[in-house]
Amino acid sequence: MLKHLFIKYSITNLFLVTGISFFWGCSTHQSNKTETSAVDTIKSNPPVAKSDSNSGPKKKLIVFFGNSLTAGYGLDDPGLAFPGLIKKKIDSLNLPYNVVNAGLSGETTAGGLARIDWILRDAPDIFFLELGGNDGLRGIPVTETSKNLQSIIDKVLAKNPKVKIVLAGMMVPPNMGSTYSNAFKSVFQELAKRNTTINLSFMPFLLAGVGGETALNQADGIHPNVAGHRIVAENVWKIIQPLLL
Repeated sequence: MLKHLFIKYSITNLFLVTGISFFWGCSTHQSNKTETSAVDTIKSNPPVAKSDSNSGPKKKLIVFFGNSLTAGYGLDDPGLAFPGLIKKKIDSLNLPYNVVNAGLSGETTAGGLARIDWILRDAPDIFFLELGGNDGLRGIPVTETSKNLQSIIDKVLAKNPKVKIVLAGMMVPPNMGSTYSNAFKSVFQELAKRNTTINLSFMPFLLAGVGGETALNQADGIHPNVAGHRIVAENVWKIIQPLLL
């Protein structure tokens, strides 16, 4: 079942040129600095759906799988990133879900595919897929991005055929060239259409209302600040909430 969330957005000022340079550095230097510890944490503490007490019901599992946008890069408290805000919302409503933030700064779709099996040590009930941005900034062929994302989706489905998947779309800056920019944007749209037979919801642009807004982003012009993450969380909640029923 495909659920479309139509969001108005503008790409004209999506990324600042200086921000692009910074983000490129983040996708290489930052990844080298943080990847080992992040992967070790995932390996030693894989996502587990569990109850809060011996007599309580087993909680379902929501996994947010992405890059620095999901990980909360640049925030003093990663819990202020949109997955953490969704968790606080769920906890405040006493809903029976555990939330795992499996974001890794600098992650590409190929990297995500390589580590997805660790994340799937326990079958997620809801899987939020946010990857592709670093592929776009590196100019990776869109066919590879599409193939990797589909492979991740297939692996998640194989682990739990009843899983509810949310696919978050992304865009690249206009200076990547209109041909590549349009092809990259289409990757997510085509994936959503290709997977109409499964329970997949499509969010056309993760950073709707945030991308390009100076006041809502950090100094790099790429990563949302605390206020920006609040808006992203509000948009994500509109999709996640119906899936919790």
